[in-house]
Amino acid sequence: MGGVEVVEPAARDWEFPRAAAGTAHLVAYAAARGVPARVVLAGTGLREGDLDAPGREVTAAQELLVVRTLQRLLPGSGEDVGATYRASSFGVLGYALLASRTVREAMEVALRFIDLSYAFALPRAELSGDRVRLVVDGRGLPADVRAFLVARDTTAVHVVADALVPGGLGATRRLGPDTGVLELAAGELDRPLPREASVAGERLAEDMCRDVVARRRERTGIARDVQVLVTQRLPEGAPMAAVAAGLGLSERSLRRRLAAAGVGYRALVEEVRESLARSLLESRATLPVADVARRLGYADAAAFTHAFTRWTGVPPAAYARGERVR
Repeated sequence: MGGVEVVEPAARDWEFPRAAAGTAHLVAYAAARGVPARVVLAGTGLREGDLDAPGREVTAAQELLVVRTLQRLLPGSGEDVGATYRASSFGVLGYALLASRTVREAMEVALRFIDLSYAFALPRAELSGDRVRLVVDGRGLPADVRAFLVARDTTAVHVVADALVPGGLGATRRLGPDTGVLELAAGELDRPLPREASVAGERLAEDMCRDVVARRRERTGIARDVQVLVTQRLPEGAPMAAVAAGLGLSERSLRRRLAAAGVGYRALVEEVRESLARSLLESRATLPVADVARRLGYADAAAFTHAFTRWTGVPPAAYARGERVR
């Protein structure tokens, strides 16, 4: 681009799973304006309580349904929604932003782990001479929500970036129907954050982001969306018909699409169950085996114990005590 350095986000499109906290943020915004959660979540297959579960994810399609409802009931609110975000809104990614030593490092972290954000309109940085342009690109988004999401995401980037340093970055903001642009002096990128992070703290924050993002990137496309919906429906056993319906597909169509992706439905359910079981049994507040079995949709503790021993080589109680075979 002739003298322009472009830093692209790690994600190439917006169709990645998202932390349920992003949807919870939208629900809270609506509730503060008199719109009940059940109305905002209508058609998503989600209940308000689903959004509070640690590590819970939603599909991009589920969150887009919430966005469409917000746009219909609170028209023109995209920019206002964007102004409600803070670095702390983004969980582990927000921690990594605040642990950065300079604005430049925070920007690089945000782009490297963009799929830990709630963004639909993806930003890229264009550095040319003494100016920096952050272009928030919504051209690949569905036309009916594009302007709303461009306004929301551009404003969120602006607000969160400004809060990193005293007095803000002095950026100008322009919103269009397809893209938003923030422009600022390149020198602002070298400003230190108020409480300069230790090298150890910065590494810890980035390691946490890598751990989370690695799990999300293990599967892509239809397989990843299936895993997200399976996680939401595990207490009911995650029947294939319910997951297929959540994706707007018949069971036969879902089975065909998974076959094309080289994976079976039961294998995905097993992956989800094993991952969640390990997390629940490794946590400080270890749950009784019967409770873990129930959360994972097993008929009884014995069935769960058999499956867990097959996965790990040790029974769940032994695993919880720190005994590991592999």
